Amino acid sequence: MAKSRRLSPNLKVERYDAPAGGWGSVRSLARSLARSHVPFSGSRVLLKQNKPDGFACVSCAWAKPADPRVFEFCENGAKATTWEITQKRVTPGFFDHHPVSELDSWDDHQLEAAGRLTHPMRFDAASDRYLPVSWNEAFAEIGRELRELTPDSAVFYTSGRASLETSFMYGLLARAYGTNNLPDSSNMCHETSSVALPESIGVPVGTCTLDDFAKTDCIFFFGQNVGTSSPRMLHQLQEAVKRDVPIITFNPLRERGLVEFTNPQAPGEMLSGAATPISSQYHQVRTGGDTAAMMGIAKALLQLEEASPVGGSVIDWDFIKEHSHGWDDWSTAVKACSWSGIEDRSGLTRGALEAAAHVYAQKNSVMFIYGMGLTQHRKGVETVQTMVNLALMRGNVGRPGAGICPVRGHSNVQGQRTVGITEKPGMVPADKIKALFGIDVPQKKGLTTVEACKGIIDGSVRAVIQLGGNLVRSVPEHRLVVPAWRKLRLTVQILTKLNRSALAHGEVSYILPCLGRTEIDLQETGQQAVAVEDSTGCMHGSRGQARPASPDLLSEPRIVAELAKATVSGRTTISWDAWVADYARIRDAIASTYPDIFHDFNERMWKPGGFHRPIAARQRSWRTKTGKANFIVPSSLVTDIDTPPEARDVVQLITLRSNGQFNTTIYNYDDRFRGIYGSRLVVLMHRNDIERWGLKEGVTVTLATAVDDGVDRQVSGLRVVAYDIPEGCIASYFPECNPLLPLWHHEEKAKTPAAKSIPVRVKAEAAAV
Repeated sequence: MAKSRRLSPNLKVERYDAPAGGWGSVRSLARSLARSHVPFSGSRVLLKQNKPDGFACVSCAWAKPADPRVFEFCENGAKATTWEITQKRVTPGFFDHHPVSELDSWDDHQLEAAGRLTHPMRFDAASDRYLPVSWNEAFAEIGRELRELTPDSAVFYTSGRASLETSFMYGLLARAYGTNNLPDSSNMCHETSSVALPESIGVPVGTCTLDDFAKTDCIFFFGQNVGTSSPRMLHQLQEAVKRDVPIITFNPLRERGLVEFTNPQAPGEMLSGAATPISSQYHQVRTGGDTAAMMGIAKALLQLEEASPVGGSVIDWDFIKEHSHGWDDWSTAVKACSWSGIEDRSGLTRGALEAAAHVYAQKNSVMFIYGMGLTQHRKGVETVQTMVNLALMRGNVGRPGAGICPVRGHSNVQGQRTVGITEKPGMVPADKIKALFGIDVPQKKGLTTVEACKGIIDGSVRAVIQLGGNLVRSVPEHRLVVPAWRKLRLTVQILTKLNRSALAHGEVSYILPCLGRTEIDLQETGQQAVAVEDSTGCMHGSRGQARPASPDLLSEPRIVAELAKATVSGRTTISWDAWVADYARIRDAIASTYPDIFHDFNERMWKPGGFHRPIAARQRSWRTKTGKANFIVPSSLVTDIDTPPEARDVVQLITLRSNGQFNTTIYNYDDRFRGIYGSRLVVLMHRNDIERWGLKEGVTVTLATAVDDGVDRQVSGLRVVAYDIPEGCIASYFPECNPLLPLWHHEEKAKTPAAKSIPVRVKAEAAAV
């Protein structure tokens, strides 16, 4: 295959053999600073990113070390920061020149690249434009509209970037209004973890901290692309490899960050071009085949145990007897699995799985890291629990250097759940909320993101308030959701930049522009700070460093407070103005509501490295129904049940993020690590699949969802790119391929969209004449 191929006028494919990091990341940083016109001011701001006296990154949620490097940001974190502090502005005059119908034809990159929003705006149907409005008018009308609706017909969505303080206030606002309709971005990704882990080990979050990386002697990596999603973790992985720690990776695609890494902050590596190999074993598991692969490793462990000499043992019998429940059922199920079934479902050989098991059997402190490659399947809960079973077999929970490590995506998505953003009333302390704030927590369960979309389609949802995010673009079932969204009575977007959700407006629609986390937040008592929770359960303070994009912006806490005053006045004892004047009062309220986690919040939030929430499983205290860590047997090796294996004309689509994006934010049209430049409209395919369908690389195809439910789901105009991916699996980008994802195709318990295995057919398009 040629190293560089021009497949269309705007699409070049070039094999990328360089390591993650290195000069590629340095050049990317330079382009990010130039693109946003902040070459000097941006550099100053970046020096404060993820520092104890600075601000927490607005993109990923990876942990912040107590002793940070000089540059404690990654390539993608720098993109997010420069994207936010850009000098470009979307003023009211912008909308004078661009009606909404025109903006609706812009792509995701073009919309956000226009710049920062500067004024509150209201949609005017007569002119097809957003027009400026005063803050007071906006809050008054939004409050009036909400008061005229029944509470359960309104949805209060939260993006993962909102701080602990803002999220706490927002949850109280919704419950004072009378609803638990508090879907959030966790519903779209790691809700699966929040359901699976409590049943297995009694906690809804991971058990590992940064310190465990220095103590581990083996790492298993499942379905997480570290080079794009959490690049700062590469420093911990590199340091582990230099201690001869094996990293065993299971992922359908060979991602550069999991292959090798050059540290951009190591002059010797940069000058010599030296790279550290990351994965000692790399197994390209078929999408949805992780459960089968894990069962194969477990089967090999049991066989090693049977063959172990007297006095030796592969299984940690002391741990199992004292701390676990369900071993007999689990071991029986593993023994009953045939190697042929395991190989067929995983796409891996017995030898490959035995190789992983042999390494695991020799190590004492093993970490299990995973991402959405496990969670976004119909039986993702079972897959996560099967991975936990692997850890329990050798006592690898509650031991230094060992444990479960889900890698959360957005910067405070885990923290929002910690302070009450949930549709489940049983997960919040209702008695304390009543005593402290005079709010009666509604007892009716609220809507998840998927359920909210169903309500929008059937008309039972009449209003959507978005605290950040781009829900219209990120949810499944676009062709049904978007037309229904336009029929909503009220849509409110609290945003920093223009996105698709503002264009799919309801009858009454507002854009409320807010300060970004990177920006200085001045209130009555002076400059304010906020806090976030990272992926490892540590809380960190964050203080903005950049000058606000406009003097007319309000902070997210201020916007939530004003909405509350306009909507639920008299329904709570909260002094919203006092909270906004001094965010320390909000943190005091959080500490009173959740004292076990947040006691002495204001005093501890600036601790270098953050303060850790208590996680019972780290101390081998199991808050499960059995009082033990539970071995839970998967119902099947099949994690996605829509497609029979014999349907050879159907392949499984994996939706991906590129190196040039974060969630629905598209920084550019390139995916450097995969060697794709100039276009996102591509589909990655194994060359054998290309040949057997009579296609050629570079031809244009249509993907059509292979289900028969009366809904036509297609995405057209995708160029075929030959790629190293398992046969029967193809890959294309999120959110462009979201129209292919049925709303009902979700994890069975958690309702996380099953975006990593969508059954589709590939159809060649007629060549242009």
